[in-house]
Amino acid sequence: MTASQTRPDVFWCSGCLNMSTRPRIEFDEHRRCNACQWAEEKKTFDWSARKQELTRLLEKHRSRTGEFDVIVPVSGGKDGSYVSHMLKHEFGMHPLAVTITPPLSFSIGDQNLQNYIASGYDTIQINPNQNVMRELNRRGFLEQGRPLYGWVVSILAGVIRTAANFGVNLVMYGEDGEIEYGGSTESKNRAVFTAEFMKRVYLEGQYEQTLRGLTSQETYFWRFDADDQKLGNIECAHWSYFESWDPYRNYMIAKEFCGLQEKEESNTGTYTNFAQNDTCLYDLHTYLMYLKFGFGRATQDSGIDIRRGAMSRDQGKMLAQMYDNCYPEPYIGRYLDYYGITMDEFNDTIDRFANKELFYKDSDGRWMPKFEIV
Repeated sequence: MTASQTRPDVFWCSGCLNMSTRPRIEFDEHRRCNACQWAEEKKTFDWSARKQELTRLLEKHRSRTGEFDVIVPVSGGKDGSYVSHMLKHEFGMHPLAVTITPPLSFSIGDQNLQNYIASGYDTIQINPNQNVMRELNRRGFLEQGRPLYGWVVSILAGVIRTAANFGVNLVMYGEDGEIEYGGSTESKNRAVFTAEFMKRVYLEGQYEQTLRGLTSQETYFWRFDADDQKLGNIECAHWSYFESWDPYRNYMIAKEFCGLQEKEESNTGTYTNFAQNDTCLYDLHTYLMYLKFGFGRATQDSGIDIRRGAMSRDQGKMLAQMYDNCYPEPYIGRYLDYYGITMDEFNDTIDRFANKELFYKDSDGRWMPKFEIV
């Protein structure tokens, strides 16, 4: 079937493979998504003004007493490693790396974090209450189809809270995914963003509901306290605002200088092996993303490669068709144990979030696409 036989409003970017179903995505009159438009614009963009902006921002927050002057969220992966490398070695900053321990971590992710620390960075590893983390991830999975929701919230709120506790008023994240990969363009020309933006866009307005019934003590590393003056003083920025973002370059820098290792085999649902190696719950996350919206992990990875000129659109289509619809079979037992649910409850949740306009269930009980990428 084609998309027109399922939903007439479904179409794909004429440049990459982004679908019109992607939340907040924007297209021009040529059906090019905002990620492709930005990728083309970056080729001739004058980055000198942005670099001056970065210099002013860093000088504003640079410590004169030898203390930490910027927080960088890291996992040991390519992007946090690259950002902290640039801040320390290119701009002479004193970064404090902060990592929120992921649930159900991969051993390769654990090793990469240790390699990163060994390469010379002050690093704090935070282990928020694991019972609360499990409950929030469980609610995210069962209620929103977002199996990592609790961890994502803590990566945002917990990092900002740590910055406040250390008196550091600058947090430097990696890329703005909305701009780089497709989504809202409201922050395209804005250097810094706030906790309110995180809650509304990144957490999709479901933050308060997910934390319901838990005490402020239990949710310390998950809370954005609007009336906390220390949090209000913190400026957050994306490194991708200040220079042309290239995930593959980041990977090579992290591999050379921070000890990044990749998996021996490709990740579930895609053809790459060097990104998002933190937790097996990410595999479930991307499978649900596919069933909700019609695009999966391989579509996202191939879109990055298409936009940076390393792959043709036809090659990307082939890879997306091969890998996207990948049920995370190897980790089902771990998911059931972690969420404390039965196989029937797991499958019922998957079924509830599958987009019936885009997918049908075959005789084996697996969801299959009604569409073909065009």
